[in-house]
Amino acid sequence: MLAVLVTLAVLICGGGAALYYLRSQDGSSPSTAATSPAPGDPPTAAPQPSAEPTSTEPTVESSTDPRFVKAGQCVRNVGPANGQPKLVIAPCGAGTYQVLRRFDGATSGEKDAEAKCAKVEGYTNWYFFNSPLDTLDFVLCLKSR
Repeated sequence: MLAVLVTLAVLICGGGAALYYLRSQDGSSPSTAATSPAPGDPPTAAPQPSAEPTSTEPTVESSTDPRFVKAGQCVRNVGPANGQPKLVIAPCGAGTYQVLRRFDGATSGEKDAEAKCAKVEGYTNWYFFNSPLDTLDFVLCLKSR
């Protein structure tokens, strides 16, 4: 009985530590790389606070985070010129990049992204997201519009 209680305590503490780690990583900057496209448009000013109360429930459909982009959608680089890219989901148009293919799963970096995208017809750029959890990693093969 004591062994069961100790095992249960270890599992609960381990789960709590994992949750703390994942939440603390949420605001950090991921390891990313891409061929260095210049931003299409300069970043716009931050939205002004609204007097109306806002909902605390997240809506996936309204997210511009590239972790949620699908093949066929477009992204825009709002990162600094010659700096680390920062992609956001955007309406397709001039200065955007269309996602031709998305590879989910572990990536080892630039060479892996280049190798995966080399098999995608018409790609001009690539982007990868490499996190401590390989299940969150992805590679995007992009076409400049």
